[in-house]
Amino acid sequence: MWQRFLVRKNERALLLKEGDFERFLQPGVYRFLKWGNRYSAQTFNLNKPLFDSGLVDYLMRSESELVKSHFNVLELNDQEAALRFEQGNLVEVLFPGTRQLYWRDAEPQTFERIDLTKTWQLDETLVARLTQQSLRRQQVGNLNAVLMVQVPDAHLGLLRLDGKLVQQLPSGRYGFWRFNRDIQVELVDTRLQALEVNGQEILTRDKVSLRVNLNANWRYDDVALAFAKLPKPAEYLYRELQLGLRAAVGTRTLDELLESKQTVDAVVREYMQSKLTGFGLSLQSIGVKDIVLPGEMKALLAQVVEAEKAAQANSIRRREETGATRSLLNTAKVMEDNPTALRLKELETLERLAERIDKISVFGGLDQLLNGLVKIAR
Repeated sequence: MWQRFLVRKNERALLLKEGDFERFLQPGVYRFLKWGNRYSAQTFNLNKPLFDSGLVDYLMRSESELVKSHFNVLELNDQEAALRFEQGNLVEVLFPGTRQLYWRDAEPQTFERIDLTKTWQLDETLVARLTQQSLRRQQVGNLNAVLMVQVPDAHLGLLRLDGKLVQQLPSGRYGFWRFNRDIQVELVDTRLQALEVNGQEILTRDKVSLRVNLNANWRYDDVALAFAKLPKPAEYLYRELQLGLRAAVGTRTLDELLESKQTVDAVVREYMQSKLTGFGLSLQSIGVKDIVLPGEMKALLAQVVEAEKAAQANSIRRREETGATRSLLNTAKVMEDNPTALRLKELETLERLAERIDKISVFGGLDQLLNGLVKIAR
């Protein structure tokens, strides 16, 4: 004949009579006459301090005194957020417009209100705390409401609120409230950067198709100016390098390009200086890496080079032969006018012949040998 309800020490309960709120139940055992099962109870574990019940609105409206005695009440307007702490530890981020009840008998609760009309950035202490809790794998409820940003060294962060650039962030850690606004941070590398323009198929002035590869080094001079005027500065730089390269190659013949690639570098650099002025970008160096010819053009060019080298070799050979003939002629003129010189030439020739003779047999004495050799030499 009795209905029995047990509320443990770490619990609280709502007593309902025919579905309507009757009163709160503290720890203990409760008995009610069992008359049509008119009574029921909703039990709440204090390990979860949030009072999650469909009766919150009714209790706030009709039982305000009871609510104050049993709960910590948090009500936020549309321009407020809050941080909830348990025993000094941050456990939850609360959204604007929130109305929550937390049991007073649970872990001690404290709240920190944040006026979103005055700031969109978290203070350094809170950022450090959230970072530390993340490293310790301590979960904070609704942490996705905070945008955490790490700006590395030699970078800048561009902070945009609702699409408008409002601040440049130097290297460091930052946190921003996402509530009531669209907030984004774009990281920009301010160091010297390399850009390659590869595989550009270009026709020369004499209608030869070439594949040209170009390297360039560039950097930001004014990051804010660059992103204010250009949605994607690196893409703009790449396109202008393509156009400058085509202008340099398309107005020259193949021979001019092969003779000096530095001419192309100078033309592209001059073109880029005019295109980058006023955009916060600067080109530090530029150079054509290689010029690739079609297969048939390589064969023709090899033949041309071979013919040129053969002609050069033939010219050198003729020049040497002419020099040798002129030397012989001069020698003959000297010997014609000078018998002594002629005799010396005979002896020189005799010496060269003697170097090739392995063995000599002498008949008739030494005088006859010498006379015979002189005759041979003449």
